[in-house]
Amino acid sequence: MEISKQYTDLAILSEIGERITRCRLDLNLTQAKLAAAADVSKRTVERMEKGESVQLTSFVQILRALELVGNLEAVVPKTGVEKARKRASSARRRPPGDEVRH
Repeated sequence: MEISKQYTDLAILSEIGERITRCRLDLNLTQAKLAAAADVSKRTVERMEKGESVQLTSFVQILRALELVGNLEAVVPKTGVEKARKRASSARRRPPGDEVRH
């Protein structure tokens, strides 16, 4: 399956889990060996492979153990903006009763 915005979140998580499983098997790793290499529990690997929710940190650790962490560049590419913004801009509002008087 090619992941697209038309799929539900659960379908996408399931596809990611299947891909993680295939990568693990291509490296001839058991779930226990991947868990040890990623410094996560075997249950975390099981959950991820089933398409269940896991912590983002665990996801990154598993990708690192599978030597896939470099692929995150494609997931969240750098933008053309070099200067880091602290937050999005918003219109400034005046508190009630603080009208401008001319």
